[in-house]
Amino acid sequence: MNSKLSINTTEKLSERTLLSDRDRLPLLVSGIAGVSGYNAFMQYRAKYGDQVLGIRPTRNWRLSGDGIIGCDLEDVEAVKRILNENDIKTVLNCAGSCALKACQLDPLMANRVNVFCVQQLLNAIKGTDIRLTHLSIDLVFSGTGSGGHLETDTPDPVTVYGQTMVDAEQLILAQRPEAAILRISLPMGISFNGHAGAIDWIESRFRKDKPATLYFDEIRTPTYCQCLNETIEDVLVSDLSGIYHGGGPRRLSLYQIAQIVNRVGGYDPNLLIGCPRIDAGPIPPRAGNVTMDSGRLAEAINRTPFLPWPLKGSQVPDSLDWHYDRSDGANGSHQKIVDDLYLRPQ
Repeated sequence: MNSKLSINTTEKLSERTLLSDRDRLPLLVSGIAGVSGYNAFMQYRAKYGDQVLGIRPTRNWRLSGDGIIGCDLEDVEAVKRILNENDIKTVLNCAGSCALKACQLDPLMANRVNVFCVQQLLNAIKGTDIRLTHLSIDLVFSGTGSGGHLETDTPDPVTVYGQTMVDAEQLILAQRPEAAILRISLPMGISFNGHAGAIDWIESRFRKDKPATLYFDEIRTPTYCQCLNETIEDVLVSDLSGIYHGGGPRRLSLYQIAQIVNRVGGYDPNLLIGCPRIDAGPIPPRAGNVTMDSGRLAEAINRTPFLPWPLKGSQVPDSLDWHYDRSDGANGSHQKIVDDLYLRPQ
């Protein structure tokens, strides 16, 4: 398995109900080529061993390792075989394409990957007692308001990607009402190929001395993947159903996120360019303030689900030129990005 860093899974979580406590193993994680799926699979596999399996598209042969199976969700019979042969009791679906431009230019592809595959997964588990939790996204909203979206807010996506995620939610609500849908924001963690995540892309630009343009007014609620994985497990072991919001407590613009990566990594501050999203061009259109209120989720699992990202308040920008200030004398580095941004500080 190609991984540029390891995930710390030694934290003691005995006070919470685990998958093994509820007889919800074996677990199948689909969509492990993405950041959320990859991190979930890695953490649960380290925790539960052979009781956790992951599937990825057959074409993605570079993603390999113990417990990883090449399988396309469109192939319902192949999915059924995996479920039956491994006596799967729980499925975490993280699959889908979040490539905004590709989805906008090819709606048929977006529908196939983000909607039809969900339908095929529903077909595969039909008539079983398999527990399903599905990850959706904050971009089901346009973000034209002041953010803090609740589950009762009506989705109004501005992109083809966002619309396909809404369509997938509706399929699950109609056909598998006992399933849980968790809308997430930006999952901050490693990716198997080193360029699939938000941090990956931003840092890759700076590392190559190339400019990165990010938006002042696209605002998200990012989470450490370790926090997200623990929260997902709380949902997997529960009997929660319907839609829940899983956004972190700290609201940050994409520009602020890039400021953090730039300064923590010690990169040239002149490489970061900011602009309003209206200047992004017509394809893909950009959402605005899509921050989410996770109060319903916190009440359901009886705890605060996420720590702020980044955890250290000193790493939160307070001005548009904050990333130029290196007066603290600390030298930024890729390792600091790993320790403070990819991984939740201990």
